[in-house]
Amino acid sequence: MTIQIDSSLELRQLKLSDSTDIFNTINSQREYLGKWLPFVAYTQELKDTENFVNSVVNSPEEKFEYTFTIRKQNQFIGLIGLKDSDKTNRITEIGYWLSEKFQKQGIVTKSVEKLCDFAFKEQRFNRIEIKCAVENKPSSNIPKKLGFKFEGIERDGELLSENIYTDLEIYSKLKSD
Repeated sequence: MTIQIDSSLELRQLKLSDSTDIFNTINSQREYLGKWLPFVAYTQELKDTENFVNSVVNSPEEKFEYTFTIRKQNQFIGLIGLKDSDKTNRITEIGYWLSEKFQKQGIVTKSVEKLCDFAFKEQRFNRIEIKCAVENKPSSNIPKKLGFKFEGIERDGELLSENIYTDLEIYSKLKSD
């Protein structure tokens, strides 16, 4: 499945063959990505990424969550997807990360907007959440730009590398918003 964003950007459903691109991006940007993404510290070799991708692609239907590569002119530049979905209550969360050299181009904002359309219209979710580390301003600017409502702070909501917890800002958007 592919979700077209514009003439040069698309979200393409994650495939096993994406593992090398994902690992190489993480491996070449450890310091940058590792500041806010706990999994970077545990991604030490290609096999770690292959195991992650395999767990997503081959998850049982009842636990399946849509994960997409973000591509610019068919080049891998990041990941975005639905996570921690509660299908009974029709609630999901969007997580994302983007390669450093593609920052500040509106790519993630456009990607989140399209993924929200997909989640609300095609997957019939009623509520979408985005959680961002309090100090990660570039990430928290995205839900603000897209009209998500700030709901509060989840204290020590995520364990980063070196056993340091960070507080998370919680944003949400309802289908009726």
